[in-house]
Amino acid sequence: MSSLAPNYKRKNLSFVKGKGSFLFGDDGKKYLDFVQGIAVNSLGHTNKKLVNAISKQSKKLWHVSNAFKIPEGEKLAKKLTRRTFADSIIFQNSGAEATEAAIKVARRYFYSIGKPNKTRIICIKNSFHGRTIAAIHASGSKKMTLGFGPKVPGFDHFEFGNHKKLKRLINKNTAAIMIETVMGEGGIKVVPAWCLRELRKICDKKDILLILDEVQCGIGRSGKFFAFEHSKVKPDIVPIAKGIGGGFPIGAVLMTKKVGKAMVPGTHGSTFGGNPLAMAVGNAVLDQINKNLLMNVNKMSKYFIHELNKIKIKYPKIIKEVRGVGLLIGLQLFKDQTEFIKKLMENKLLTIRAAENVIRILPPLNVTKREIDIALKIISKVCNKIK
Repeated sequence: MSSLAPNYKRKNLSFVKGKGSFLFGDDGKKYLDFVQGIAVNSLGHTNKKLVNAISKQSKKLWHVSNAFKIPEGEKLAKKLTRRTFADSIIFQNSGAEATEAAIKVARRYFYSIGKPNKTRIICIKNSFHGRTIAAIHASGSKKMTLGFGPKVPGFDHFEFGNHKKLKRLINKNTAAIMIETVMGEGGIKVVPAWCLRELRKICDKKDILLILDEVQCGIGRSGKFFAFEHSKVKPDIVPIAKGIGGGFPIGAVLMTKKVGKAMVPGTHGSTFGGNPLAMAVGNAVLDQINKNLLMNVNKMSKYFIHELNKIKIKYPKIIKEVRGVGLLIGLQLFKDQTEFIKKLMENKLLTIRAAENVIRILPPLNVTKREIDIALKIISKVCNKIK
């Protein structure tokens, strides 16, 4: 009997090693991993440059307090600000922490300019922003908040696409609108570019902040460094994690100068956030999220989505829709996806579920056409068997 708490429904399979897009199980079998830790291993398993970065830094310095300067963190922050809208960064350890920090930054900004009443955050109902107490209530999901009352105040919700309800929710106490640019757990639902541009206009008009959660869809997964870049929108605050560490726990909140200056000494902290070992890995990841890699994401995703739609046409009673952008892909089925995912795994392809009967497909950003063809063959085979 396991000594681990039963808060995960784990499959009866574990892995002994990984290489690139593949995992090798304790059952002696080789699996094509299109989960990659849920969009975490952006460069696949045991990437040589990441292994070298960890090895080199581990022999020098693992951790020091943020009471001192950490050059590796300064370096990574500079790289991020040069490549993005942001002027300043706060490093964390996870996406949930980054989301919490984003909420704090928004509220602290209005407090700093003499508007302490502006504390409420508007979010999409049944979105996903993490599993801390505040984050689950920001998500507005009854399933996630069940048993974790009382309700954390300060969050208002509208249904995906209901712009009329969104506008009605804005009042004198609204501090920000916070949404995922691409809803991951919610079913790989892409917020249209025109919608993001409209949100930016609303925020400017109503004197509120725009927070775009790119924890899952950021760091090259959409084919651009950030998914919101497709719409040419500039947010005020962006929480990130997952892909920036390539498998090592790193999170961050990115901010414009306007809001970042409110985070004076003592307003936020993290014991482990921004430690030298994590920052060395982050630098090694970011050095590889370059023009050539993004070209690969766009090329491979175009091919993958095109071929998945061909399978959809062949099996119209099984696949309802192919969703996504870049290598954040969703395969929506007409029926519950549990059995389909199980059959994919039996055929050595690993995927993971999302809401609305969606199968999430998350290859590493350096995936090859050959590996995609293997996945397509397996998906087609399962469709044929399950029909």
